[in-house]
Amino acid sequence: MVGAVNAAPAKSKAAPAAAPLTEAQVDARVDALMAQMTTEEKVGQLIQYFNFGGTGEQAAPLEKEVAAGRAGSLLFMTDPVQINRMQRIAVEQSRLKIPLLFGFDVIHGLRTVMPVPIAVAASWDPKVAEAGQTVAAAEARAVGIHWAFAPMVDIARDQRWGRMVEGAGEDPFLGSAMAAAQVRGFQGAYLGAPGRIIAGPKHFAGYGASLGGRDYDEVNISDNELWNVYLPPFQAAIEAGAGNIMSAYMGLNGTPASGNRWLLTDVLRGRWGFKGFVVTDAGAARDLSTHGYAADDADAATRALNAGVDMEMGISPGKTAFQHLPEQIAAGKVKMADIDTAVRRVLAAKIRMGLFENPYVDVASATKVLADPAHRDVSRRAAEASFVLLHNAGNLLPLNRTGVKSIAVIGPMADSARDTIGPWVFDVKSAETVTVLAGIKAKLGAGANVAYAPGVSTPKRVNGSFFDEMGLNKQTYVEVDDNAAIAEAVAKAKASDVAVLVLGEPQNMIGEYASRSSLDLPGRQQELLNAVIATGKPVVVLLMSARPLDLKGAKPGALMNIWYPGTQGGTAVANVLFGDAAPAGRLPFSWARSVGQLPMIYSHLTGHQPSTADKHYGDAPSTPLYPFGYGLSYSTFSYANLSVAKGKIAPGESVEVSVDVKNTGTRPADEVAQLYIHQRHGSSARPVRELKGFSRITLAPGEVRKVTFRLSPKELTYWSAAKGAYVQDETVFDLYAGGDSTAPLATTLSVAKN
Repeated sequence: MVGAVNAAPAKSKAAPAAAPLTEAQVDARVDALMAQMTTEEKVGQLIQYFNFGGTGEQAAPLEKEVAAGRAGSLLFMTDPVQINRMQRIAVEQSRLKIPLLFGFDVIHGLRTVMPVPIAVAASWDPKVAEAGQTVAAAEARAVGIHWAFAPMVDIARDQRWGRMVEGAGEDPFLGSAMAAAQVRGFQGAYLGAPGRIIAGPKHFAGYGASLGGRDYDEVNISDNELWNVYLPPFQAAIEAGAGNIMSAYMGLNGTPASGNRWLLTDVLRGRWGFKGFVVTDAGAARDLSTHGYAADDADAATRALNAGVDMEMGISPGKTAFQHLPEQIAAGKVKMADIDTAVRRVLAAKIRMGLFENPYVDVASATKVLADPAHRDVSRRAAEASFVLLHNAGNLLPLNRTGVKSIAVIGPMADSARDTIGPWVFDVKSAETVTVLAGIKAKLGAGANVAYAPGVSTPKRVNGSFFDEMGLNKQTYVEVDDNAAIAEAVAKAKASDVAVLVLGEPQNMIGEYASRSSLDLPGRQQELLNAVIATGKPVVVLLMSARPLDLKGAKPGALMNIWYPGTQGGTAVANVLFGDAAPAGRLPFSWARSVGQLPMIYSHLTGHQPSTADKHYGDAPSTPLYPFGYGLSYSTFSYANLSVAKGKIAPGESVEVSVDVKNTGTRPADEVAQLYIHQRHGSSARPVRELKGFSRITLAPGEVRKVTFRLSPKELTYWSAAKGAYVQDETVFDLYAGGDSTAPLATTLSVAKN
């Protein structure tokens, strides 16, 4: 029967099992394999290598490792033909015929690119996140990818940090909802579901708190912040069934996360019961010595494995820490039982994914999946749901399609397919991307004259990155004489009924290793903006960015954040500009007025003198330009009748809170109703407001709907550093409902024993 476990067909088209395997079934198959494995083969299952699809001499060292059974996983492959080639080496040449697990950074899509994750979070609709990652999973699995290094669930509270583009913003409640939804989208109902892949939430834990927003820098997080802010999205992802967790680069409380046993074993497995496998971020095991924590690579391997790491994401053969594990076992520094535990977790994932029965890719089927037009519809709808209208003087938007006879589309990113899909896209198919310019032209057709001017050159970042060096994140640039280009843009704006400026940050200015020390528009875009506004023509600014930008007080007629909207971004933009869809995105972070305010969060503690909170700075307000949860619509809404089903509950009880929301405008539109709480007193001081409920609803003009939220003990419980435990206090809560975190409509709830 062991031979049957290892057998793999020469060709396979079948999908994974239509029902999950039982624990007993998985354990039996793992036991059969483990009984045959040498120490070297076991360690091999714990190593993952980069592979960019090379052949010949370039690929020879890696192919040798795979054939010898000394590689458990590969990453950075998307060509199904090459994936099959490497898989055949593992299945047909290695002694035990154990298939490889292929991983990839499927952050916001593969062939069909969704809006970036921070944009999806701005939809305030977990169904949008789940639908997008369902498409991503289908496309990834079709080409032979089994595992996504996503979702990134790090909370980001300093908007200089470039990786905030991958997450859900500053709030743990919203972040937890988006984390769970993405896991459901990637994995489906169970690990190994047909057309789904393993979700790998990252970076465990606290990576988003890097000092100064500087990527890879250290973090200083209090127990209060760690348990109440940074850990909840990871716990939500695990409760949703995530099969993998990626450990972080940075140190936590003086111990690097990838060697932190308290974090990876005591919390992750002991407290939360996580049963999947843990992988390091790229090179993070070897980096334990860079941190000054491990003495050398061998010591680093020991510390990572003993802390709870199951797989090292290495770079190439000969450049890993885990290759030293056999010698560390022989020296008695690593227990074989711990190696076996890690190997069991990796093999269990491969078995649940059906890789022994179906190791290969059906290339013809993959082509059909990648071309599915329904996937593009999901991308378009997600983009439309994510746009945040920040300013709309005189109801400039939506534009009148029949009234606009000429329009000037301006900006170096307005016709840049590469920037439209955003960062963290390595399998770029630019011909499939609809830019803003293309979307507007298609919408207006021959009914209007659409003039384009880049206005300025595409801004360039000062420092390169690992991705630039590896040729993985190639940026396209518009190169012009800026003075002449600004003059051309002004002339075209003057000759048009309206000017649409697409401004922001090129996609390589945000993401990993792409933090910024400024929130200013890069390059000479501010000068371009001021010059076009000075024409007196109606000006619509579309910001292509993932962080708040400082426009230096410039006042365009309308301002909308379109993020990096993905494959169908231009179509979605045109639909919203001309009223075929209405913007209803809401900010997942507080929009700072300037970089000097950072970090800025809405859920801060009450200060020493709360009545003077707006006077912290002597030269500027201390409030954000736009609050957390803010966003305008093409309609207006009112809130009334905020009520609690019971004004007093006992600890451990749940209660329903309801509010009436009315569309007071003349257009059907979506509103995001939000519920916030404030605990007045207790074991620890609590934030002035915390999001504890939200619901995106569609209302017709004049329609009133009662929105009901449920406050369970989970929403009323928090980690108290004073108690060293989760507590639910007997106290009074202020409850607020409205359209953003400043909602004025209030009531109270008491929690007390009878």
